[in-house]
Amino acid sequence: MQNPVPASVPQSIQNSPIVQKFSDSNKKNLYITVFAILIILAGIASGFFLSNLKKRPSSKLAAPSAIQTKNEVGITDEKTFKDSAEGVLKEGGIEGEGMFHLERPGGDSQNVYLTSTAVDLGSFIDKKVQVWGQTIAARKAGWLMDVGKIKML
Repeated sequence: MQNPVPASVPQSIQNSPIVQKFSDSNKKNLYITVFAILIILAGIASGFFLSNLKKRPSSKLAAPSAIQTKNEVGITDEKTFKDSAEGVLKEGGIEGEGMFHLERPGGDSQNVYLTSTAVDLGSFIDKKVQVWGQTIAARKAGWLMDVGKIKML
């Protein structure tokens, strides 16, 4: 027994089958869609493969005048890092300027606030050191330096 179809449904819809055959244009659209999906998957796979290749170290990236010993680390470029100071390295800057500072005789006004793009200063905390760097503009710090080389005294 079939369910009665409401009178508001047009006759053309009442007689049409639920499953219809693909026309030639629908087949072409299906092929194009499958092809596009395969291209996208191939792109993702090749990107994943290329990103996981081991990167070979390049000698061009290393600083030609880099030094690393137990007591001294950094770049010996005296033209770039011509300023120097010495004191006891402490953690903390001043109002967002510098990550570290050198405590020097004469109180807080004599501190040199430090940041570094070339050296890990964290391994020299609470040690008396000499630093070489480039003075950079500061708003709060009396002296702000980008350290290129550090030596434990």
